[in-house]
Amino acid sequence: MKNPILVVSLVLLLCFTLSCQQKVEEGITEEEAKAIHGRYLEARNTVNLDLLNDVYAEDVVVHDVSYPGNLIGLDALKEYYSNNHKAFPDFHMTIDEMIVKGDKTVVVWTLSGTNVGPLHTPSGDMPATGKKVQFSGVAIDRFDEGMIVEEWIYFNVLHLMQQLGFTLVPPQPPEQQEEEK
Repeated sequence: MKNPILVVSLVLLLCFTLSCQQKVEEGITEEEAKAIHGRYLEARNTVNLDLLNDVYAEDVVVHDVSYPGNLIGLDALKEYYSNNHKAFPDFHMTIDEMIVKGDKTVVVWTLSGTNVGPLHTPSGDMPATGKKVQFSGVAIDRFDEGMIVEEWIYFNVLHLMQQLGFTLVPPQPPEQQEEEK
């Protein structure tokens, strides 16, 4: 070796450079996201919920504004979706926009359907109204190994209820409080 100090210096510089690089965040590609969300749409629009086995992890956690608490596990999610399809047999969903970043997707969707079956809610079933609805929302999905492991679903629940004919009535004060005034 002509100059061992130069060689050692270059090796140290190379090691330092490689160790200072940020780790590449694993994620999902746009093509993978489109394929997975395409399977989701097919599952929901054809009511073939077994297709969701290729979309969601078995232990998925879903945070949905229309459901108190979390839906935990693929079986619970399938039951929830099955009840949706009973309430809206002509259920149809489209994806309007999708953003892919790292291990997450943000999907803007539109759902339409006619309420001809009971609407199952945690506080009891609501009777069918026969009314058509259309509303949009957002789903944020986190992926691990090509499967959705956590999902957040946001939409305007009041807008949906108003389309079904329900109204928001403010609470009435107890009569006793009225008499004291």
